[in-house]
Amino acid sequence: MKGVSKRIKQQTLVEPFELSMDAGELVALCGGNGAGKSTILRMIVGITQPSEGNITVNGMSWKENRTEYSNQIGYMPDQFNFGNGLTARETLQFYASLRKIKVTRTEEVLELVGLTDVQDKRVSTFSKGMQQRLLFAQAILAKPALVVLDEPTNGLDPYWMEEFVQLVQQIKREGSSVIFSTHQLNIAELACDRAIFLQKGRIIQQGSVEYFQQKYGTLGLQGAFAEIFPFGQRAGQEIKLS
Repeated sequence: MKGVSKRIKQQTLVEPFELSMDAGELVALCGGNGAGKSTILRMIVGITQPSEGNITVNGMSWKENRTEYSNQIGYMPDQFNFGNGLTARETLQFYASLRKIKVTRTEEVLELVGLTDVQDKRVSTFSKGMQQRLLFAQAILAKPALVVLDEPTNGLDPYWMEEFVQLVQQIKREGSSVIFSTHQLNIAELACDRAIFLQKGRIIQQGSVEYFQQKYGTLGLQGAFAEIFPFGQRAGQEIKLS
């Protein structure tokens, strides 16, 4: 991302923004509601276009070739309405058919996210956490170069939050880069290589997990949050510290 910004009429959602990622890097976008996290992710995916700047994945931009660009990315939105009475297996097979992915891969991913035993149940009957796991499964189905996850741990129970950390680490080992937004700083600290704190569409502070741990000791990202958002200035900041 080079010089990327987003404005709607007179409102600036994201100020000029620079971001580059290495292969296999995990980046967490941290900040409260209105910080610009989801807007940045939607621009990366191509759902909304930046007002200025350019975004490329493996040297390819959305403007040049939308299909090839999209094939580089797996996306998990923060909200999704599963409909049409499909089962978990049918849902993944539908996404697999769009990208000509073998059925064996859908079975592999269902097992990876712990949904094999319920794969023939309708997704509409799933809990929020189970639907989140299915959304995560479709995002990694094609083994994309870049996995984009918007609040991936919302609705997950503590066990699957720990599993999420393990899963994104596995994706990293397989060569995919991951960028995700989160309110949960403990998950970000466990999962990411680099954290970026945003406020009102601006980068306030960023660095490696080791950087924050050296600067704030055992508080790590929680210490950074306390400095960036002093008590009394946290209206609307719904970040969870534990």
